[in-house]
Amino acid sequence: MDTVPDPAIREPTDAIVRITSSGLCGSDLHLYEVLTPFMTEGDILGHEPMGIVEEVGPAVAGLKAGDRVVVPFQIACGTCFMCAAGLPTQCETTQVKEEGMGAALFGYTKLYGAVPGAQAEYLRVPQAQYGPIKVPQGPPGERFVYLSDVLPTAWQAVRYAGLSEGSTLAVLGLGPIGRMSCRIALHLGAATVIGVDRVPERLDGCRRDGVTVLDLETFDGQSELVDAVRDLTAGRGPDAVIDAVGTEAHGGHAGALAQTAVGLLPHRWAARLTQKAGVDRLSALHLAIAMVRRGGTISVSGVYGGMVDPLPMMTMFDKQLQLRMGQANVRRWTDEILPLLTDDDPLGVDTFASHHMPLADAPKAYEMFQKKTDGATKILFHP
Repeated sequence: MDTVPDPAIREPTDAIVRITSSGLCGSDLHLYEVLTPFMTEGDILGHEPMGIVEEVGPAVAGLKAGDRVVVPFQIACGTCFMCAAGLPTQCETTQVKEEGMGAALFGYTKLYGAVPGAQAEYLRVPQAQYGPIKVPQGPPGERFVYLSDVLPTAWQAVRYAGLSEGSTLAVLGLGPIGRMSCRIALHLGAATVIGVDRVPERLDGCRRDGVTVLDLETFDGQSELVDAVRDLTAGRGPDAVIDAVGTEAHGGHAGALAQTAVGLLPHRWAARLTQKAGVDRLSALHLAIAMVRRGGTISVSGVYGGMVDPLPMMTMFDKQLQLRMGQANVRRWTDEILPLLTDDDPLGVDTFASHHMPLADAPKAYEMFQKKTDGATKILFHP
């Protein structure tokens, strides 16, 4: 934690938001661990904010001081070809072309534009004429803060899975995105949702949500787990599998060794190795390929950070699999999600966070979330 100058309006399309809630995301742990080589001193993390508008630039219409807003994690203009196509994560106005990446993101290092993030008291919001989502005054922040990332990421994961009413779905990884994906799938009419994880608190929470949970620790290997899932899906496997794990997957020793090795290299070497070789451990994705039924769909919401492992293309082709992936296009989905953030709370957002902590406790929160201690499944900061 550090004290830094307050942000100020720099462009006519900027806004300044005083943060009232800001989430700690599993993607932040990638920076805490394997993507540290891309960070520079003074980077401010965080990309799940909501708060109160303090000031707006002259080109920001429809937003004024005092408005309560949620800010999507990506920065997009709303008018370019990609935004018009429903792909604001590929915004042509904010693409970080020098790094070969898509739209700029809050708090995600030079790879995504080095934009100061939202685990802070104040946030400068570029492209504020499009990004911020106005929400009502009054209800607690938990009702809306997840519109910044968790809800649209999970919603896109389920939509990309192509589920119809009565479908079967398996979700690998029951962290915040995986658990919310399970809730959304059940809400949208999935007949069977199977959740796979190894963390007791995650398994218990999803079991309470009505998910059929499988504990990785009780299986001797992949084939035994795949057989168990097939037994729950008429012998053929689920119609779709969501990989909500990504780089955080517990994988083989080679991948783990690569991650450790990166931490031993000089900073500029490590960044180059991470980007070119990668430190992915693709156990979850390989499991999804083995588990899904023939003709099924794999939806990847977990973030991968490199190219270290080949994909089993022969199996994927033979099984006629569909594979969809990508950062969530937040504003593409928010109109569908907002009607569910009612007093009835069908997605359980009011009680989704396991911990509420002051921003000053962020170092403790990161360690707790990484090590999965004290039942930490989702943490919200309150500056």
